[in-house]
Amino acid sequence: MVYFPKWYIAGERKGSRSRSGARGVGKFVNLNLWTYLTFLNWVPGALRMSQSEIIQHAGLDSAVYLRIYILGLKIFVPMTTLALLILIPVNVSGGTLVDLRKEIIFSDIDKLSISNVSPGSQRFFVHLLMAYLFTLWTCYMLYKEYDNVAFMRLHYLASQHRRVDQFTVVVRNVPHVHGHSTSQTVEQFFQRVHPDHYLSHQAVYNANKYAKLVKQKERLHNWLDYYQLKFDRNPEKRPTTKIGFLGCCGQRVDAIEYYTERISQLDKKIAIERERVLKDPKAIMPVAFVTFDSRWGAAVCAQTQQSKNPTQWLTEWAPEPRDVYWQNLAIPFVSLSIRKLLISVSVFALVFFYMIPIAFVQSLANLEGLEKVAPFLRTVIDIKVVKSFLQGFLPGLALKVFLYILPAVLMIMSKIEGYISLSSLERRAAAKYYYFMLVNVFLGSIIAGTAFEQLYSFLHQPPTQIPRTIGVAIPMKATFFMTFIMVDGWAGIASEILRVKPLVIYHLKNMFLVKTERDREKAMDPGSIGLPETLPTLQLYFLLGLVYAVITPILLPFILIFFAFAFLVYRHQIINVYNQEYESAGAFWPHVHSRIIASLLISQLLLLGLLGTKKAAYSTPLLIFLPVLTLWFHSYCKSRFEPAFRKYPLEEAMEKDIMERAAEPNLNLKAYLADAYLHPIFHAFEDEEMGQVRVDKGESHIASPIRSENNSPSPPHYVYHYEFEA
Repeated sequence: MVYFPKWYIAGERKGSRSRSGARGVGKFVNLNLWTYLTFLNWVPGALRMSQSEIIQHAGLDSAVYLRIYILGLKIFVPMTTLALLILIPVNVSGGTLVDLRKEIIFSDIDKLSISNVSPGSQRFFVHLLMAYLFTLWTCYMLYKEYDNVAFMRLHYLASQHRRVDQFTVVVRNVPHVHGHSTSQTVEQFFQRVHPDHYLSHQAVYNANKYAKLVKQKERLHNWLDYYQLKFDRNPEKRPTTKIGFLGCCGQRVDAIEYYTERISQLDKKIAIERERVLKDPKAIMPVAFVTFDSRWGAAVCAQTQQSKNPTQWLTEWAPEPRDVYWQNLAIPFVSLSIRKLLISVSVFALVFFYMIPIAFVQSLANLEGLEKVAPFLRTVIDIKVVKSFLQGFLPGLALKVFLYILPAVLMIMSKIEGYISLSSLERRAAAKYYYFMLVNVFLGSIIAGTAFEQLYSFLHQPPTQIPRTIGVAIPMKATFFMTFIMVDGWAGIASEILRVKPLVIYHLKNMFLVKTERDREKAMDPGSIGLPETLPTLQLYFLLGLVYAVITPILLPFILIFFAFAFLVYRHQIINVYNQEYESAGAFWPHVHSRIIASLLISQLLLLGLLGTKKAAYSTPLLIFLPVLTLWFHSYCKSRFEPAFRKYPLEEAMEKDIMERAAEPNLNLKAYLADAYLHPIFHAFEDEEMGQVRVDKGESHIASPIRSENNSPSPPHYVYHYEFEA
């Protein structure tokens, strides 16, 4: 249920009761030693499925996500080999930290870094050469992988069977025309602008209150089902419940009669609200899903400007129905810019607020430095257990706790911004999380940690020596980042495969929350892979690896181990655990590429600044060309590959249309697209609640839920759309 939920949900795996074994302690402890020797049997299974089979089984998004780990291995395996064989011997032979031991605080690991090379040394030309080699290799692998993923995306789109989103465009900011409804305005506009390919459209209704009532009815139905099952098991005793707060107080009544009556009252409210939405013109939002009779027609509409006024009739490809975030379709377009501005300010404030606790945590990374600033803490710090815990484990653990609640907060912020697809929301939340980790985890750790560790030196040396102290101290944060990689990366991957948290949550839900089979299915749902959290974490490890590849190469094996184990674990989880919420055909890859490029630029600028403090007058100027070359490479890749992720080639669209017409000349495309973008709540309740609600040219009626293709009337121009509250 927890370790293979994907197969349980698909019905291809069934739970089995444990065989009778040893008695007593054997009931609680597995005494079969063979299971402990074969606990890694999942590894061959994770590697057995090919990439094409993963695409078929879990979708292209999952396959492209795994390519990020493969890219990490391709980049860092050669870099680690060269760094360990060339850079570390060069750094060790420097010996400059031994001469500075009275001025700064350092560890044995720092002797393996560039800090150990004496200022003005000719050895810096070796670091310069490695910086060029690492940049060229990273760019080469990025180019090859971008090319590969772009080909995978185009091939996936070309080989796909007919999908509703291939024929559908979402249009926003429909202008109000006096005397015309939104439906009439949309129909007249597209019949005039796209007369040969326009098919129909579906308007969007803001029915937030209706959706709230429907969800409330669903919860009441769940309780009614629970008490009905309880009564069926024991017919001699009618179940009862208290009607006070949370069922803990108040009058005790018959539970079945109570919930039946509440549902009946709610049905009346739902009917009244439904009629209000039908008759209220303000309920219709200036948004519509417009369908075309060909992929070519939809591509032309989605990728061109529709009006002389660039702020009206804004079109884009409609997300697939699973990917639509229905709540945000009801947001007025005029408020989107204001929302984005407010969220930008909020994200900035959030980053700034988090700097305070993180600065304190990073100060614990070197307690000797803290002792010099605060001698009164020496008694506590000198306790061996406390010192080991604070210095070796607490900084990484505390930072992980700070970061644990952040993805949910950033996702809420992205929803407020008004994006209309889940994939867009996750990409925006991932971007915010990446910026946060860049400023707080990376830059904040270096700046705050360096300031505390070297505070004693700053107060007891001439001001002209401070830049030199900072330049030497920057690579000394490698010790903290090694700890962070072990706590966040290695331990996180182990936790991922053990699934301790989902296991505990599942059993807690099973004990206290599960009342019906519907509840059990919800408790079993493993969710998706969590791109808003996993993508920024991956990009942080790329950043750490690229920054410290030249500065402190000993960190690279830690990065390499993370990518290797994470690839195996997530391959297993994608095959056996996680469900796919939507399919964006790898639309997030340009963001991954851009942030790895940003990591390259940051690594080059930091190395440039560091060498500037090392009196490397001859080698430092040669580094100026690296950022320029990197930016040119990024610009080339952006123009070469990004269109494949933003636009759909008209040539490809026409070819698929021609092939489909030849294969299915009698296809009723209008019927196929009719109910494609009905709200999920409508689908869930249409049979028991009201059949199918249709609104055709301003007139509403209740239609039967199922119609035969031969005698079905023309599909509606638009349907009513239920919205949750944002």
